[in-house]
Amino acid sequence: MALLDTDTITQALEELPGWQLEGDAIRREFTFDGFLEAVAFITRLAPLAEDANHHPEITNVYATVTIVLTTHDEGGVTDKDLDLARAIDAAA
Repeated sequence: MALLDTDTITQALEELPGWQLEGDAIRREFTFDGFLEAVAFITRLAPLAEDANHHPEITNVYATVTIVLTTHDEGGVTDKDLDLARAIDAAA
């Protein structure tokens, strides 16, 4: 999978509201009504990540879930990250 340049990533993120480029990754924070909803969201996205064989960094603090996506093998953002970001948004 080819590493994407900053312009390509920035253009793609225009169609992924809430996602931001941070270093060699894209990041989004999701806020839910409570802890149980946040954990349910993580449970919904886990099979998506497993099916894609692409596992995000997930942080949960009470009702907030932060997702960070990067393709470690390539050293940055690839189409794999953008595809999973789209699937995560759909699960939210």
